[in-house]
Amino acid sequence: MNKTIFCVGVLLGLVAVVLGAFGAHGLQQLVELKAVESFKTGVTYQMYHAFFLMILASTKQLPVARKKLIFYLITLGVLLFSVSIYLLATNSLTAFDFKKIALVTPLGGTVLIAGWLVLGVTALKSWKE
Repeated sequence: MNKTIFCVGVLLGLVAVVLGAFGAHGLQQLVELKAVESFKTGVTYQMYHAFFLMILASTKQLPVARKKLIFYLITLGVLLFSVSIYLLATNSLTAFDFKKIALVTPLGGTVLIAGWLVLGVTALKSWKE
C-alpha cells in the first residue's frame, strides 16, 4: 500500500507541475486574471497534498487501515477540489457550463479536511497509548 500511496503522490505532483506551467505560461492569454488565480489555487492544493501523500507513505506509526482511509480521502478530495477548480477556471473555453458543478469544490475541500482530521485523531490516539 505504501508504494501505491507514494506513486499517487508522485503522479499528483507531476500533474501539478505540468498544470502549474500551463497556468503560468499558456492560460493567461486565454482567460481572465481571476480565473488564472483560481487555477493556481487548484495547483497549489494539489501539490501540497501530493507531498502529503508521499510523507504518509513513509510514515510507519499509523495503522494500515487508517493510512488507507486517509489516502482515499486525500486522493478523492484532491480530485474533487482541484479538478473542479481547473474546470471552473477554464469554463469560458468550453461549451459545457461547469458552473453547474460548482458545489463539487467545497465538497472536495470538506473531504480534504476529513482526511486531515482522520490523520490528527489517529495520531493523537497513538500518542496516548
